[in-house]
Amino acid sequence: MLVTMTKLQTYPLVLMAKKTHTGASIAEPKLAEVSWLAEDEWWTDSKSFTKLKKFYSLKDSDFKFIDKNSLSKEDPAQAVLLETIKQIHEYAQEQREVFDLPLDLSLGTLFQQKVWRALQEIKHGETISYATLADRIGQPTAYRAVAGANSKNPFSLIIPCHRVITSDGKLGGYTGGLDKKEYLLALEGVKCKM
Repeated sequence: MLVTMTKLQTYPLVLMAKKTHTGASIAEPKLAEVSWLAEDEWWTDSKSFTKLKKFYSLKDSDFKFIDKNSLSKEDPAQAVLLETIKQIHEYAQEQREVFDLPLDLSLGTLFQQKVWRALQEIKHGETISYATLADRIGQPTAYRAVAGANSKNPFSLIIPCHRVITSDGKLGGYTGGLDKKEYLLALEGVKCKM
């Protein structure tokens, strides 16, 4: 598992990419995580670090940190991390509205994966409620479960869970912190009630 860090404005992000094995061959690498860190946190403090280790049967030594300035386009997994950083910067400069990156969604349950795919359909600058998201996946009474799946999204920003707000137009929650949710929505031209 390759790891690097970048920032969106002043907010640190950890990015992790893994090579996917299918039988005896190695498939294209995919992102395993993109998540926010607090200013004083290191990548090992990531909300998904322990879960990733357990899910993929990895040890600490299976993770390799590479400074973003030392990443190489020649290595496929490092190239995925470089492309992720590039797309995040394009998003921050308002030059990108949709991320196009290879994601490994297998960390989530089938229900969570269904919710995460539905989140990707929410357009840049659009917000919907948890209830609307539950409707969109065909389970209108599952808005609490949808909120739970939203909070487990290992691809903050890339899978835009920040675009889901409460039914009364307030921010609701956000695993990365409400300051980041408010920033992302403002970047997309959305104002919410406080």
